[in-house]
Amino acid sequence: MKHYVAIVGRPNVGKSMLFNKLTGCRTAIVEDTPGVTRDRIYGTCEWNGKTFELIDTGGIEPTNSDDMLRFMRRQAEIAIETADAVILVTDVKVGVTASDLEVANLVKRSKKPAIVAVNKCDTVGPVNPDIYEFYDLGLGDPVEVSAIHGFGTGDLLDFCAAHIPDDALADPEDDTVKVAIVGKPNVGKSSLLNRILGTERTIVSDVAGTTRDAIDSDFENEHGKYCFIDTAGMRRRSKVDDAIEKYSNMRSIQAIDRADVCLILIDANDGVTEQDTKIAGLAHEAGKASIIVVNKWDLVDKDTHTMDQKTAEIRRDLSYMTYAPILFLSAKTGQRVDRLFELINYVNEQSALRVTTGMLNNVLADATARVQPPSDKGRRLKIYYMTQTGVKPPHFVIFCNDSRLFHFSYQRYLENQIREVFGLEGTPVRITIRQKGEQEE
Repeated sequence: MKHYVAIVGRPNVGKSMLFNKLTGCRTAIVEDTPGVTRDRIYGTCEWNGKTFELIDTGGIEPTNSDDMLRFMRRQAEIAIETADAVILVTDVKVGVTASDLEVANLVKRSKKPAIVAVNKCDTVGPVNPDIYEFYDLGLGDPVEVSAIHGFGTGDLLDFCAAHIPDDALADPEDDTVKVAIVGKPNVGKSSLLNRILGTERTIVSDVAGTTRDAIDSDFENEHGKYCFIDTAGMRRRSKVDDAIEKYSNMRSIQAIDRADVCLILIDANDGVTEQDTKIAGLAHEAGKASIIVVNKWDLVDKDTHTMDQKTAEIRRDLSYMTYAPILFLSAKTGQRVDRLFELINYVNEQSALRVTTGMLNNVLADATARVQPPSDKGRRLKIYYMTQTGVKPPHFVIFCNDSRLFHFSYQRYLENQIREVFGLEGTPVRITIRQKGEQEE
């Protein structure tokens, strides 16, 4: 069973920097601008033999009526509700504010164990006298902390570990499938995640760029265990004009790198745009198993041929990803969302498929008998054997007499023959050509 500790506070007190320091990872975007973090971000901590999840939240502005800030407040409230303990972060340079008192009251009403972390105490020496003011929050002894330098983080982790039950042990055999939800802004990535989880996990808004961090959400059902990673919408580089969005794009690319499966979301009304091809290309180049998910299908005027026409258009525009299955769904209504899990499991298994050398060479012999290898100036390509050297994606090495004779069209033909026999649906395939005498990696 997982246990959680929530980090809360008003905007710009250093919650995300403290989160990154405690988890040892640069998961949350840190920028000297209030309101950078919006959704709940999770990271794993281990301390004194206990493992728990730390939750970074957006800054709470109790009296603000702005829609986005109201959503952020709700995300923080959900984090407090699910947490075993709470860290309230404040700023020693500003002192206790009305917002700090409001957030403290919110924490006290939850009746969860809580500690006040007085951040930005960046100098070593005697106790900063300004810290005594934070006793007014009514949450016990405040702790001096420097998120930049790491001062005081040991005390915070001791507090967390003391309020985490003894069953908080890491699962040694984690068979969780990591699934990255990627796409351009406003295609419904966060709506799809909320539909899958059946909860208000991420903020959904018509404003493009609402999601900024890559947000992990664990989910388990009869199909298996999953970690869904909701990413920020990736815009063209020329449109990325601020540091926050640049970091968001970087986090999305990192999410693709650590995923087992990528869900490439496309807006049914827009079809495949230039930006969609670039995002799909990132997943393809990273060698990730992928599913093309056409969202907002409920908004399309349909007849009996609409789906076939859309499929043909997608295959034409994403011609390098003909291996990826296409699923038409609606995150808003839930139409066909339940079919995602079987597809995710299927493409993940295909990506991890291993084929014996004997079976591969049977396919190779049959393929070369059907279509002769190419020749150039009287010298013919001879293929000696083929073997598989890796998975995720499946990687095959072919040994021949002269790699210069191995035309890319013949390589593509052999890949198609391998796919025809072994499937490998939903995953790219890597083929390396080596001349006889070259050393195998």
